[in-house]
Amino acid sequence: MFASASPAAGPDPWSDDGPPAGFPPPRVGPGLDDLVGPRKRRGPRRFRPGDPLARRPDDEADDEIDEEEIEPVEIDKRLSLTIAGFAVLLGLGLVLAAQTSGPGHRLPFAIVIFGVQLLFVLAWTMATRPPALLVVALVGAATAGVADTVALQTAEARLIPLLYVAAGNLVVALLGQLVRRVDRRRLTDSFGTTLLIVAGVAGFATLLPLSRIPAGTQTITVSLTATALALTVARITDAVLPWPRLAPQVPRGAAGVVIGAMLGTLAGSVLGSFLVGFTPTSGALVGLVTAATAVLADLAVGYAEAGRLMAGEPPTFWIARHMQGPLGGIALAAPAAYLVCVLFL
Repeated sequence: MFASASPAAGPDPWSDDGPPAGFPPPRVGPGLDDLVGPRKRRGPRRFRPGDPLARRPDDEADDEIDEEEIEPVEIDKRLSLTIAGFAVLLGLGLVLAAQTSGPGHRLPFAIVIFGVQLLFVLAWTMATRPPALLVVALVGAATAGVADTVALQTAEARLIPLLYVAAGNLVVALLGQLVRRVDRRRLTDSFGTTLLIVAGVAGFATLLPLSRIPAGTQTITVSLTATALALTVARITDAVLPWPRLAPQVPRGAAGVVIGAMLGTLAGSVLGSFLVGFTPTSGALVGLVTAATAVLADLAVGYAEAGRLMAGEPPTFWIARHMQGPLGGIALAAPAAYLVCVLFL
């Protein structure tokens, strides 16, 4: 037995003073510091752009502060009153023109509708600026002329021929945008705009077959009066009481939409009590459907305009942008009135 291995030998002579020269320190296995030390010695992690872990709670708090600091768009009272006046003139002109129509004498009414359709095409093409703008405008004008002619010349007053005309001209407009390579790249973006223009023109044309069916002229009177009143009251309310705001970027209030639809329904009920073939209930039904449809379409136009401005698109022709709402509301209310007249009256 070696002396260094005896129990009496005691601890190694170099345990306190360190190992002798030339000998390495004894290894007893990896310690805890060796396992976790390198991880502790790492500096703060640097996040790369796009790293999902780079978003911290402080960033979310900053975003919430930024959202709270968004100031609502100021509502121009004079502009709201001007749009209200335009809605009154538009609805009153169509109602008076409808009163001049009769069996074999609908050409003056068709001429008035054609003028409104051209105004609709001009306003929407100038406001939305679709690719191949001239092609879309010409196709819209051609759709107006063909739809009005078909509505007058068909043996029966139906909407199916107008749908065929709208679909055919929509295809022509899209083919016209495929000709140029620059417009072809934006074909998907422009499809919705082209569809709205063609559908709006066809919507105004539905007033012609509506005037050819029993109780059609009375339905036009009730529906357009309720629609014009609803649009006018909604805009006037926005100038006086724009509360509560539906969105900070949209200069519209919920009170105007609700009050306009309610007064439009009331006007339909009052007119229904005086017109032949109508009752207050049927008049209220026509007024409710058309007034609600018109004010919601007008509100949707405001959201679309706010979306274009937020996307960075420069504002377009001033008058065209603000004529969109009343024109779009009446264009959508006309086929709604036709359906109510055919299905419920």
